[in-house]
Amino acid sequence: MHVHTGDNAVPPVHGTDLGDTLEDLQGVHAGIDLIRDGLRLLALDRHDLNTTQVLLATLAGSPDSTDVLGALAHLITRLTNPDTNPALRALPLDQQKEATHQGWLTTHHLTDPDLRTSTSTACAALDH
Repeated sequence: MHVHTGDNAVPPVHGTDLGDTLEDLQGVHAGIDLIRDGLRLLALDRHDLNTTQVLLATLAGSPDSTDVLGALAHLITRLTNPDTNPALRALPLDQQKEATHQGWLTTHHLTDPDLRTSTSTACAALDH
């Protein structure tokens, strides 16, 4: 999608998939609001090629998952494990185990190096 704006300005996110998603996440938790603010800032800031490459790698381009997507994956593991989230301890053991297993699966999928191939390829395409 090519959006042309006057004076080569950075286009707004309102009315885009990103903007709609950010709006849908509003008010869930103060931490999510901070993430939303950060994502909006990243989307609306003017970047050069070097910064764009660094941001792509930092968001989801590290083959060893040391990126934002990897951090989210590990947070999911933390939130789905009764050892690190006491709220789960009130659940029956079978539900705790299921939550932990599903969290582990999510983290396994989100830390898969293949998931980062496209972002890494995009980073390489920006090399100058």
